[in-house]
Amino acid sequence: MSWSDERVELLKKMWGEGQSASQIAKELGGVTRNAVIGKVHRLGLSNRNGGGSDKTEAKAKTTAKAAKPKTATKPAPKPQPKTESAAPPPQPATRIKPIIPAGQPLPPQPSTNEIDPAALAKVNEVEKKAKKLSLMELTERTCKWPVGDPATPDFWFCGLPVQSGKPYCEAHVGVAFQPMSSRRDRRR
Repeated sequence: MSWSDERVELLKKMWGEGQSASQIAKELGGVTRNAVIGKVHRLGLSNRNGGGSDKTEAKAKTTAKAAKPKTATKPAPKPQPKTESAAPPPQPATRIKPIIPAGQPLPPQPSTNEIDPAALAKVNEVEKKAKKLSLMELTERTCKWPVGDPATPDFWFCGLPVQSGKPYCEAHVGVAFQPMSSRRDRRR
C-alpha cells in the first residue's frame, strides 16, 4: 500500500473531523490502524484541530469533569536567569568502571611494591603449576584468578583448587585479601 495524494488528503480530512485511527484505516482499506497513526505523526497531525462532532466534544468535557475534581493549581516556577560564570552542575559519581576495548592498554594495576614480596614469590611459583583454564572451564572449585590481558589469546585463569569460601587458591588469596593495615603501611 502506498500513500497517494488522494489517500493522504482523505486521511487529513477524517483526522481533522475527529475520527479514530481505526475508523480511518477501515475507510481507506489496505492499511492498519498503526499505519494510520504513523502517517499522522509523520504529517505532524498528532494534535486534533478543533473539528470533531459536537456529541464527541460534549461527552469528552462531561467525562473530564466527572473524573477529575477541580483543584487549585500552583503557578509554574519562573526560570532562573543563566549566568555565564556559573559552573556546570557536578556529574553524579558512578562506581561503574568504563569498559576498555580489546587491544587497548589496561589501566595501571597495583605495583609489585604494594604486594607482600613473600606472597608475590608464592604466586609466581603457583602460576608455573596452574592449570591455565579458559572461562568456560571454571567451576566453583577452581581458582578464578585471571592471568594476562583478556584481549589476547594468552589469557587464562589459574584453575588450581580454591581455598574454602574464597574464589581463589591459597596463593592468590594471599595477594587478593591483604589486611588493611599492611597495605596502608606499604604506601607510606
